[in-house]
Amino acid sequence: MPALALVTKAKSPLLRETLRSAIPPFLERGWSIHAEPGLALTWQESALGAELHFHEDLAHLEDLPTLCLVLGGDGTLLAGARKLGRRGVPLLGVNLGSLGFLTAHPAPEAGSMVEAYLTGQLVEDRRELLTAELWRDGHCLLRQDVLNDAVLAKGALARIMDLSLRVGDEDAGPLKADGLIVATPTGSTAYALSAGGPILHPSLDAFVIAPICPHSLTHRPSVVPGDRPIEITVGSAEDAHLTLDGQVGHPVKPGDRVRLRRAEVQVTLLQNRGYDFFGLLQQKLHWGDR
Repeated sequence: MPALALVTKAKSPLLRETLRSAIPPFLERGWSIHAEPGLALTWQESALGAELHFHEDLAHLEDLPTLCLVLGGDGTLLAGARKLGRRGVPLLGVNLGSLGFLTAHPAPEAGSMVEAYLTGQLVEDRRELLTAELWRDGHCLLRQDVLNDAVLAKGALARIMDLSLRVGDEDAGPLKADGLIVATPTGSTAYALSAGGPILHPSLDAFVIAPICPHSLTHRPSVVPGDRPIEITVGSAEDAHLTLDGQVGHPVKPGDRVRLRRAEVQVTLLQNRGYDFFGLLQQKLHWGDR
């Protein structure tokens, strides 16, 4: 029996109606529906008349679903990528938020997007992941694949950070800044863009390294090949954290090393055949508007 996993923005006012339009085609075809307990109330209010199988954490499913339907914003899709996408489950994103670079399909089109998926009309859009590791005293404290970015940043009242950066076998120099962002091409339109970084096409095999408010104004964002590992050594740091995809964080101390490399797996997003990355940029960033 095919299975559908739901990863949702539970507090969205659009969720109930979106469920009513998106779920019936799966039920008509005999799919089982799986979600985390936070969806229980909205599922009941949607009155779909079908059983919803609850799991404390979809990341721990042993039997992988056929599809992960993401109903929310880009943050919701990042959670779906972390829980299921990195394990090979394709993600179909429906935007219940305001921006939606990753969840590019608007909520009113949820029903038609589901029908397009079920009739084989969508195309696979494979995105590179970044494996981030935090090392301390020879031990790996944290390892995770991220779709958007890994961010080293200081607390609001902390002093500026001292960092040392290596790219592959090359010393990329010391850096004094409020922090540092390493982003995938997918994540180049997220935090790195706000820090002055360039926009990378999702098909590129490269990463963005973008300082956050560098002490030296000549230290600019750079683009490096995707096959070169990146290592950041933390010098002085006060109230600093490593944050992965904006959702998983861990405090860092002087002497810690953050190691980043291209992940061995990819995430598959499902898109319309007419998906246009530059058209999406024009729409979301209002290019050409006066």
